[in-house]
Parts: sequence; structure tokens; C-alpha cells
Amino acid sequence: MRAMALVIGLAATAGLVACGGDPRLMNISAGQNSPDEFAVLPTRALSMPPDLAVLPAPTPGGANITDPTPQADAVAALGGDPGRLADQGVAAADQALVAHASRRGNQADIRSRLAQADVEWRSRNSRRPLETLFGTSVYLRAYRAMTLDPVAEQLRWQRAGARTSTSPAPAAE
Repeated sequence: MRAMALVIGLAATAGLVACGGDPRLMNISAGQNSPDEFAVLPTRALSMPPDLAVLPAPTPGGANITDPTPQADAVAALGGDPGRLADQGVAAADQALVAHASRRGNQADIRSRLAQADVEWRSRNSRRPLETLFGTSVYLRAYRAMTLDPVAEQLRWQRAGARTSTSPAPAAE
């Protein structure tokens, strides 16, 4: 009898988990529990090449001509040349910033090292088994002590006299 109750409980849990949406398409951080329409990009329409004898060779892992290219499309829509989007290094206006930030050196593998440090931090400061078992993210819970209240921080800066041109005036107290 206990085994039957356990099987029913596990089946009910699996059913609830299966009903969950794709977290990449949900805007959970903003309190929205519906698909984020800006996360879905339509593909381009298929077209017939002019000459079937001269088809390009496939590039495994490479781009497809029907793949969306939002950055190139935006450049073209604004009248620019999408062919000039190749990485041309650091812009002249940003060279001083990059030089100052890397004055004590930089590490080529910083992204992988930070990802590993993040996994270790979350495993120490959250319920990691729940994340792996149910496929839910515990990122916000693990870093809760390090987060700022954006409204309180904005008001603090405004009261200190800092210019916050894109934010509304502070509320009267």
C-alpha cells in the first residue's frame, strides 16, 4: 500500500514538473509567468538558390542563411553596412577604459573560472539538489544577500544629488 502511494506521489510530482514552461522563454525575474515574446526570434523564409549546381558546402556548427541575425538586420535597417560588423578590436573611445581595467593584467579563461566559482557558491548557499532534481534555478535565492533594492538605491542617489536623468523625480515624503 505504501509503495502504491509512493508511486502515485511520484507520478503526480512528475506531472506537475512536466507542466512547467521553458524557463528561457519565461520572464520569471520580472514576475511574469508567461512566455516572453521578445525571446522568440522568427527564422527567415526559405528560398530556392538560383543555381542548384553551385550550392555552398555545409559548415557544421556554422551559421545558416535562414538563421536570424538581429544585429546585422538592425544595422541594415538603420542604413549601415552589416558587412562591417566583424570584430575590429576596441573602439578608440573605449581604449582608455580597457587599458585602466587591465592595468594589473587579465585572464583569458575568466568566464570559465567565474562560472565554476558561481557553481561552487550556489552549491554552498542554496538547495542545490532541488535545482538539479526539479530543474529550477536557485540563482536569486543564493545571491539574495548581495542584491540591492533598485528603488531604494535610486532614491539614495537622487537624495545625494546625483543626476538620474532617465528616472522619475523622487516621491514626496
